[in-house]
Amino acid sequence: MQEKHLYEYAVIRVVPKVEREEFLNVGIILFCKKQQFIKMIYKLDDLKIQLFSTELEAGQLEQNLQSFEKISKGEKTENRISKEEPAERFRWLTAVRSACIQTSRPHPGITQDLEKTLQRLFEELVL
Repeated sequence: MQEKHLYEYAVIRVVPKVEREEFLNVGIILFCKKQQFIKMIYKLDDLKIQLFSTELEAGQLEQNLQSFEKISKGEKTENRISKEEPAERFRWLTAVRSACIQTSRPHPGITQDLEKTLQRLFEELVL
């Protein structure tokens, strides 16, 4: 019998106008403390974003999401948070902020396969 893992995930959102509180789901970040697992996946749909707001620049959004991804992976960047342990990186990425890229509050779950769960959540909540 495969071991089950407690995990947390958050939905990554693009919020074109923070004051309007409208958003478009673009990704998922999943974290499991016991496995030291943190991974995010995202997909920008330029057409949806342009329909949502003509003021957002797709290139800048892509660059910001790539920074999120680098931090989640712990890649060496100029940002000190990338050097932190997975738990600290997850908490930083999912902290409440008033910016055009935000995350939902973290939600818990239990799974036997973290990768499959990440993909399932992405398909259900983003695609």
